[in-house]
Amino acid sequence: MSDDWQPGPDNPPWRALGGTEAVKALAERFYDAMERTEPALAALHKRDAQGKVDRGSRERFGLFLVGWLGGPQDYMAQYGHPRLRMRHAHVPIDSKMRDAWLRSMAIALDETGVTGSLRAFLDARFAQVADFLRNVPDEEQEEQAAG
Repeated sequence: MSDDWQPGPDNPPWRALGGTEAVKALAERFYDAMERTEPALAALHKRDAQGKVDRGSRERFGLFLVGWLGGPQDYMAQYGHPRLRMRHAHVPIDSKMRDAWLRSMAIALDETGVTGSLRAFLDARFAQVADFLRNVPDEEQEEQAAG
């Protein structure tokens, strides 16, 4: 992927990644990486009979990523506004889970060959959103507050 990519209205990350099918493939790699390397994070997801993160979760995340990265807004058409905090409120997300999520996405981006300025942009955006979704204190913070 191009090292000199710059975001813009005519050049969204969705296009730079290769379009809808490429972004959906990134979502698949993300969940595959999570299942291989982050069992505690994978355990927070609905699973199928084989123990894999279920198809519905994979497909919804793929559609979300397509729209979030500047592609067609099919997620919004099917599910409404993402309301990320609300939709993740039932999932305990601390810094450890945030970091596990980011490691899984980093593996998926590595396996997809995303580098350069596009990678830097995506790493920063994913980190912002992952941090925004934290909804429980970290253990160390709890221990310090209690003691």
